Amino acid sequence: MEQPPEDWRRVRTAVLRDAIGIGVATGAYALSFGAISTTSGLSVVQTCALSLVMFSGASQYALVGVLGSGGAALAAAATAVLLGTRNALYGLRLAPLLDVHGVRKVVAAQLVIDESTAMSLGRPSDRANRLGFWATGISVFILWNLGTLIGALGAHALSDPRKVGLDAAAPAAFLALLAPRVRSRTAVGVALLAAAIAIGSVPFVPVGGPVLVAALVAIVVGAVTRAAPSEPPADLPASGPA
Repeated sequence: MEQPPEDWRRVRTAVLRDAIGIGVATGAYALSFGAISTTSGLSVVQTCALSLVMFSGASQYALVGVLGSGGAALAAAATAVLLGTRNALYGLRLAPLLDVHGVRKVVAAQLVIDESTAMSLGRPSDRANRLGFWATGISVFILWNLGTLIGALGAHALSDPRKVGLDAAAPAAFLALLAPRVRSRTAVGVALLAAAIAIGSVPFVPVGGPVLVAALVAIVVGAVTRAAPSEPPADLPASGPA
């Protein structure tokens, strides 16, 4: 059912306000990526190309983090791809909602990220959900790339960006992304196990390898956990509402 015009205007204003706010916050976050990328050995052009083409913050940080630590290009690319696979799953979820074809489908695929996906769910109508996706995706894309450029140029103005702590931005960003997702005991256990195995593998694998090892451990444990029966034993009462 179509929303009354005044209701739609109110919803549209709220969606656009949130989208711009998310874009501004993400753009500020991109400043550190631009600085870290150039500090890790990439040029300003290469750094900006990463944001334009890859456009996935976690994957970009992983790539420059591995390269900056002396890791091989293959390990850096594999880590980035592994972290970016979630966007493909987002795309499967969003395809029926967006229902785009041709050039618009290519553009939409580029804009499928955490923020645009979150903003395309839970709205009062599909129209509002679609607006949330497009407004957030475009806002983040523009401000992320602008922030990357400013950060990359700013890093060249410093004699040594690492002295002001910019080298800690990548691991800090990963922790910020991970923390909200580690809430249950199972998630905490998987995170600790993966971290312990990654640390133990440091002497035996190339730079960048421990990240892949940790990711593989988390995937295997997560798959086994999901495959395990969720029903409690017959002699124990089930918890939760009946």
